[in-house]
Amino acid sequence: MNLVTLLPFIVLIGAMFLMTRSAKKKQQQAAQMRDTMTPGTGIRTIGGMYATVKELGDDTVTLEVAPGVHAIYAKMAIAAVLEDDEYNRIVHGTAAPADADSPVVPDDISSLTRDGAEAPEAGQSEKADKDAAEEPKLDLGKKDADGKGDGEGGAK
Repeated sequence: MNLVTLLPFIVLIGAMFLMTRSAKKKQQQAAQMRDTMTPGTGIRTIGGMYATVKELGDDTVTLEVAPGVHAIYAKMAIAAVLEDDEYNRIVHGTAAPADADSPVVPDDISSLTRDGAEAPEAGQSEKADKDAAEEPKLDLGKKDADGKGDGEGGAK
């Protein structure tokens, strides 16, 4: 056999080696991340639930999912160990201080109107009001002796 016929097999074996190597590396990083958990650490499970670590076992973790509510999970079910800032921001809604460069969004529409004019009601505008007033009403159907239009009035 020559080298040209063996080349596809060599490339295939090399690709398999690289894929298993990267998978092992990811598993080691996940295991190392789970080892950094201590009681009081905020975590996210693979199901997307946020909780606080209460107690660590060999293969299990006791999580406080709500005040006074504890659940036992497998350590493998922990997707991410969160920093305190990030956990508080997500769970408690504690916002980080605003950057000076970020735009300021007003709480209400009054600061967006010109010359202190009153803002229109939600879902309405001055142009829509003018258009509605100028639009003529059209009678699109003929009415027969019974007062029904085009045979459609009594249809169900």
